[in-house]
Amino acid sequence: MPMEIPKMTGDHFQTEVTGAGRPVLLEFYRQGCAACEARLPILEQAADEACDVKFCRVDAGEEPELAAAYGVTDVPAMFILNGEKIFRSFTGGRGLETVLEYLEM
Repeated sequence: MPMEIPKMTGDHFQTEVTGAGRPVLLEFYRQGCAACEARLPILEQAADEACDVKFCRVDAGEEPELAAAYGVTDVPAMFILNGEKIFRSFTGGRGLETVLEYLEM
């Protein structure tokens, strides 16, 4: 069974994401976004394979301040970060192999 990716809110974002102490793949999505829902199984599979990376999701509609802080104007949008440093960002659909390749920092 694929790993469930936790949903982050502003209340625990700093502790769980920027303070995670390891690389984080952060996805911004919106409820009802077909491309976001299509990407979720790929991210869950990547989370199973990349055990040293923490995976998190933020609903950009429910957390507009977080989305604005990362300059998110379109979803799905993903960021690979460690602490507050962003190593890579990308939008749109990506396959499993591409996501795993992006995680090799």
